[in-house]
Amino acid sequence: MRAVIAEDSVLLRIGLVKVLEMAGFEVCAETGDAEGLLAAVEEHRPQLALVDVRMPPGFTDEGVRAALVIRGQYPGTAVLLLSQYVEERYAADLLAAQSGSGIGYLLKQRVADVEEFIDALRRVAAGGTALDPQVVAQLLLRRGGPDPLERLTPREREVLALMAEGRSNAAIAQALVVSESAVAKHINNIFAKLDLPPAAEAHRRVLAVLRFLDGTP
Repeated sequence: MRAVIAEDSVLLRIGLVKVLEMAGFEVCAETGDAEGLLAAVEEHRPQLALVDVRMPPGFTDEGVRAALVIRGQYPGTAVLLLSQYVEERYAADLLAAQSGSGIGYLLKQRVADVEEFIDALRRVAAGGTALDPQVVAQLLLRRGGPDPLERLTPREREVLALMAEGRSNAAIAQALVVSESAVAKHINNIFAKLDLPPAAEAHRRVLAVLRFLDGTP
């Protein structure tokens, strides 16, 4: 699988190249700015773009804006954003704009856990999601007023938070020390309580996560 990397820190970019190669990706281009990223994606049409949120020239949201362009013009390219700080609105914007397919948002510190980071890379490249646990936690903390998810039990909230991170049923079961059948039951309850109609399983998971991120009933 082909990948491109956009990261302005040369040392981190070198490390990311090595990690992606360990994961079985062919890094066909690396760049330090959004303009170079868009040119590389147009030329190589990679399966994955690994993108820093803040890049030259403004060091604000250049990476996010480039990611939205990529997802709009090259839907076959998954995008995994890396950020130094928790900026959950970027993850929510990408998920909402692109139905959550092939999208990830992780803090840069996650790169240190190579095995976990590689798992996130592969999951996003395969069309799944990978949302940093700290982003999920901050989304919960920032909510005020009536909780649109008040119909969910505490356990169902836990399950939905892990779904928002992009974890599979097996991974959720392992994290909560329950059976996969128990997880499946909780997920079905979540779908019902959030008024999500029967549809493809993956699609309903994305809708549930979007409801969780957006905070609307």
